[in-house]
Amino acid sequence: MIKIDIKSYFDTISHRDLRAILDQRVRDGVIRRTIDKWLKAGVLEQGGVTYSDTGVPQGSGVASMLSNLFLHDVLDTWFEDVVRPRLEGEAVLCRFADDALILCARERDAQRIMAVLPKRFEKYGLTLHPEKTCVIRFTRPPRGGTPRRRRESPTGPGSVDLLGFTLYWGKSRQGNWGVKRKTASDRLSRALKRINTWCRENRHAQVGWQHQKLAQKLRGHYGYYGVTTNSRCLAQFRYGVIRIWRKWLSRRSQRSNIRWDRFHEFLKRHPLPQVKIVHSALRS
Repeated sequence: MIKIDIKSYFDTISHRDLRAILDQRVRDGVIRRTIDKWLKAGVLEQGGVTYSDTGVPQGSGVASMLSNLFLHDVLDTWFEDVVRPRLEGEAVLCRFADDALILCARERDAQRIMAVLPKRFEKYGLTLHPEKTCVIRFTRPPRGGTPRRRRESPTGPGSVDLLGFTLYWGKSRQGNWGVKRKTASDRLSRALKRINTWCRENRHAQVGWQHQKLAQKLRGHYGYYGVTTNSRCLAQFRYGVIRIWRKWLSRRSQRSNIRWDRFHEFLKRHPLPQVKIVHSALRS
């Protein structure tokens, strides 16, 4: 498996190469002039306007479309038309925006692709992150041996982070190996830090309003991270929210320390949403 990470992708897209790609797809003059206006728009910083020949206007409605179109020609089309026919085994490209993985059945194919990837991206003015772009051995764990020995084995499986999830090998309830997903540790800690900041800033607001907003935040978290095999991380996030809420409610005044037994009674009156798997692999 090859994990691809592009350094400052949205800020380094070449306008010249992007226009060349658009020439092959967009013939309407009105649309092209509108796109050129977006690309030529300056950036206002500290009272001054700067202009650049690279990057897309982040925050605009067209930024994601242009960046996706650019990378489609740079990576997707090149992989399907040039790379795959030359490989010895099967290979699949998975990409969302600038996050991409190339899954290869043979390690030799992965090493060959890795050797030409930097040249392909340099041709379009893009740079791969030297540490985050790498070949990862993501194979089924060996049979037998202790769990510790399997983890320490040089041929053992690795893990990879993609779109806020960590992909790893794990066993099902039937004892079969399969690829599982869980919330990436950095995303989980980042989400709890945001909850902590919000509770601190709104600790004096009405409790009913706090409960409503925290319930919405939990449901939003479940809506993205609520996938099969991720129940433990969802429960960890919910428990973290409960601890943070109790902490800042206890600091509303010097005498408002809330014991856990009282807080459990409080939660019965203001229950937070239970863990929910929104995207189940078992549903048809």
